[in-house]
Amino acid sequence: MTRQEIEEKVKNFLVEELEFDEETIKPEARLKEDIGVDSLDFVEIVVIVEKTFGFKIKAEEMTNVKTFSQFCDYIEEKIA
Repeated sequence: MTRQEIEEKVKNFLVEELEFDEETIKPEARLKEDIGVDSLDFVEIVVIVEKTFGFKIKAEEMTNVKTFSQFCDYIEEKIA
């Protein structure tokens, strides 16, 4: 799966399933401050990512993930 495919899948579920504004989802967008992801949203995101990409997200690995781009980096690293 290419980086572009990962970004598209993540963006699609953020917009379609969690109803975030597509305009706010840019590579440099901060998940909490810019996109508006809260702790409940994050639980849903974890479930969707685990189903979509086939790996378990560990909370301790997410401590430095702040932006949409960093989140996609994390997924890309896990499925490589």
